[in-house]
Amino acid sequence: MFSDRSSAIARPLRVNEQIRIRSVRVIDDAGEQLGIMPTEEALARARTAGLDLIEISPTAQPPVCKIGDFGRLKYEQAKKDKDARKKQRHVDLREVKLRPKIEQHDYETKARMAERLLLDGSKIKVTIMFRGREITYQGFGKRLLDRMVEDMMPLALLEREPKLEGRNMFMILAPRATPTGPPKYSSMKEHERAQPPAPTADAEQTKESTDHAKDSNPPRNGEASKDNRDRESDAPTPV
Repeated sequence: MFSDRSSAIARPLRVNEQIRIRSVRVIDDAGEQLGIMPTEEALARARTAGLDLIEISPTAQPPVCKIGDFGRLKYEQAKKDKDARKKQRHVDLREVKLRPKIEQHDYETKARMAERLLLDGSKIKVTIMFRGREITYQGFGKRLLDRMVEDMMPLALLEREPKLEGRNMFMILAPRATPTGPPKYSSMKEHERAQPPAPTADAEQTKESTDHAKDSNPPRNGEASKDNRDRESDAPTPV
């Protein structure tokens, strides 16, 4: 996991007696240059105006100080720092591990995991782990990584080419700003869930056995008597 820092947050400013250098370049509260003067004189001017002497550029020669309201400047700096943190791009690096002889079902499970991470905005490190003599079949691992690149193409870009380190081969995929299509394996899973389950051979056999049992069972005594009475009532009356 790592973060891309676009800018550094400003460090705390030194103010008043914290400024210990002998002379400074001074800017007044109106923004006008007052020139270089002893630090004690600059501090006296700030106190006369009811303000603070704030070191705003400590690396300059000599350091630059401004006469102003330190409380207000501190508030403005905190607001800028907050805005800078919002603009920082935080990217997680997650890992998906595969074996060179992975089964199709397991591969699809790993691919759906990779799709979910990419859609969440994370980069993924896809790692092929070789064990024992599997290291001699690096071509299988390379083809597996190439397959993952192709399957993730609608959602990701290849940021780092496949590389072998020790007994592991890995690559890094970065999420696209705008996907070019739906995720392959997640869409397949949703389609399978939407389909009604097909009747199995066991279910068909059970249904046939039930129908056969109904036909072969003789009617009980009460049912037979009722059928006889119905047939007698339907018979024609002798004249």
